[in-house]
Amino acid sequence: MKRHAEAVWNNDLKDGSGTIKFGSGAFEGQYSFSSRFENGVGTNPEELIGAAHAGCYSMALTAALGKAGYESIQVATIATVRLDKTDAGFTITNIHLETEAFIKKIDEEHFLEIAKQAKENCPVSRALTGVNIELTARLL
Repeated sequence: MKRHAEAVWNNDLKDGSGTIKFGSGAFEGQYSFSSRFENGVGTNPEELIGAAHAGCYSMALTAALGKAGYESIQVATIATVRLDKTDAGFTITNIHLETEAFIKKIDEEHFLEIAKQAKENCPVSRALTGVNIELTARLL
């Protein structure tokens, strides 16, 4: 299975802009220096990585809960991606996953154990092994 996305950048870094488009056609948006390093209008690579990670983790947790015999009613995840200027240049240094789940008939300790395992086994987490990934999981 292969997925793809496209990006086009026009002009120089500070004054230029571009578009990012998913191969499926589900999303196309603008991005710029301002939307990445300031608070300008548009998206940015870190936001897209966060969306991918939140989506992947929510699915991974749902799958892990199902494998353990629990019925998932809802899993909601926010991924906060931190971009820092380091000696090596701008680097994604941390991703904080914050998830809330409504699951029937599970105790908090077992839920937290499964949530941690899902973080380790999520394909996006595995792809981002050079990034510190933190998890806050809350059972509703």
